[in-house]
Amino acid sequence: MSPRTLDGRSSVSAAEQLTEPLAYHGEGAVWYSGWGGLKWVDMLAGDVLTLQFDTGAVDRLSVGSPIAALVRPREAGGLVVVTEREITLWEAGVKHWSTPALWSEAQRRFNEGGCDPRGGIICGSKGSDDEPGGGEVFRMDVDRTVERLFGDVSISNGLGFTADGTRMFYVDTPTRRIDVFDADGARLVNRRPFVSIAEGAGYPDGLWVDEHDGVWVALYAGSAVHHYGPEGTLEDVIEVSATQVTSCTFGGPDLDTLFITTSREGLAPDEQPSAGAVFSASVSVRGLPVLTYRG
Repeated sequence: MSPRTLDGRSSVSAAEQLTEPLAYHGEGAVWYSGWGGLKWVDMLAGDVLTLQFDTGAVDRLSVGSPIAALVRPREAGGLVVVTEREITLWEAGVKHWSTPALWSEAQRRFNEGGCDPRGGIICGSKGSDDEPGGGEVFRMDVDRTVERLFGDVSISNGLGFTADGTRMFYVDTPTRRIDVFDADGARLVNRRPFVSIAEGAGYPDGLWVDEHDGVWVALYAGSAVHHYGPEGTLEDVIEVSATQVTSCTFGGPDLDTLFITTSREGLAPDEQPSAGAVFSASVSVRGLPVLTYRG
């Protein structure tokens, strides 16, 4: 599909299906050249998926627990995988370290996050039954100590930093907003709205930031990824042939391919045949490379 124009301003194009619908609830797409390309998670199955670009094969690593939508590279080698209530470190497919469970409630779980420019890892949670204000956001420093950054969130979701590391974009999905914080060292301050998603356009989920500090956000129940420029203007719409769009990341040798995950959670077997697949789209900007955990 060739790009077209929306309201004389925004470019609209369609993503192409890249994989079979391999995930029930695909999430957490991330590209890192150090591990050879693209990983994402089948969240509720507790699997980390890796696409082998030379063969098209997809490998699965089971971590023994539902996964927060978060897998990140560790600078010293291996992976950080955030599970339901723990932050874990993996090497060569084996878990070798874990925090204790950070809370006791069985139905509450980590949900989404990422690394920060200081080398720590930030991940938020969602409350039992998505109770309003029941989630919190935590940070694990490079010395593996964990602190609570803030609470009163409902479904803590995508986050990402500007190129200079001075601001962090953040989604609490039910607010239908992307907010922005100032980053003061390891502290996050001065939270304010950046973009509001129009009613009926879907709910903001995972996000990624490009080299110009534009924000690309997956819209759950919106069949699309929206790209907002650094001033909050809608610049691109990437349409996806699955309703439940969950995350996006930039990858490829030049970081100019957008990879998009989708979910088929709650769908009947014959609904939306491509739901659960990974999609891709060539875009006109490059994304920021993934930040690594330095602990």
